[in-house]
Amino acid sequence: MADKQTKISTREQTQLAREKAERMNRPVDLSVTKEYATDDYLLQIKDLKLHFLTTRGPVQAVDGVNFDLYPNKAVVVVGESGCGKTSLAKAVLRLLPRNTGEYSGQVILRGVDTMALSDEEYRKDIRWVKMSMVPQAAMNSLNPVIRVGEQVAEPMIVHYGAKKSEAMEQAAKMFQNVGVPVDFLTRYPFELSGGMRQRVAIAMALVTGPDLVILDEPTSALDVLTQANIFNLLKRIKRNLETSFILITHDISTSSELADIVAVMYAGQIVEVSESHRFFSVPRHPYSKKLMASVPRLRAKEEPDFILGRPPSLINPPTGCRFKDRCPDRFEKCDVEPPIFRFGEDWVKCWLYEGQGETDE
Repeated sequence: MADKQTKISTREQTQLAREKAERMNRPVDLSVTKEYATDDYLLQIKDLKLHFLTTRGPVQAVDGVNFDLYPNKAVVVVGESGCGKTSLAKAVLRLLPRNTGEYSGQVILRGVDTMALSDEEYRKDIRWVKMSMVPQAAMNSLNPVIRVGEQVAEPMIVHYGAKKSEAMEQAAKMFQNVGVPVDFLTRYPFELSGGMRQRVAIAMALVTGPDLVILDEPTSALDVLTQANIFNLLKRIKRNLETSFILITHDISTSSELADIVAVMYAGQIVEVSESHRFFSVPRHPYSKKLMASVPRLRAKEEPDFILGRPPSLINPPTGCRFKDRCPDRFEKCDVEPPIFRFGEDWVKCWLYEGQGETDE
């Protein structure tokens, strides 16, 4: 069943790409908006696991992750370094290292379980066609001996069979969309500033018109002004090109610029999912509260807070709630793993909310 849903002819793929390319340089009209006016999920992640094999034992980098994403929305995954955010991005896009152990669950894109596809089907129909990624340290991911225009045009040639002239024309349009001068097409990466290289990496992820782009720390190596410009660019792309995003970051203050939904990750698990306006005003999980308290505020009288201790080992994580050893609200029941307590579309994994929200059990 999945094969029938995902196999699209080359002619249909090329036509879809051209139609989306024609929309890239003009505002969204009502007919395009109606196309996305649906309650159907763009992406559903169910019980996703990605474990890595090591000499000390399996590293449970992603361990039972669940969340959903609607079309033309952005979910921001926040958490400390080492909690599994980048591994989550690799699991969603199926970029698996050689030492992968367990890899299971469901990644459902527009109703199709991509985990059930063969590697060849996934490469042809999903990766860089419907989902793409701006990797961590994207500024250094460009090939130093190939002109940036050719690197941006390459996905159009590989996935849609476009002629080089057509692909370069599409690359030029994407350069205009991301704020890179068109004459930079013939330049090499070392001739561009850090901010410009970051924009080129974003253009490469967008050139095929994917439904979903995963951004892994896209501004971590940039100065504050360039970070602001990049996030303004991403908001404009989200609005005009109707692209959905998964933004992975540990910087809560900048994540608020793009977020529609916030997913909080700790020790390989998602512990809270909430709409952004509720999360940034009233976070629920004790870990979320600590993260928000660690952000400096201009007019706050109290100093930023910090979290005692360190995250647990992902090789042998504790039973029950994985945040319990650092939690100021710990009590006896925390030794048992909490279920998901739902509050409409929002949910939290914490025993403090027992009896307040609905559970999946």
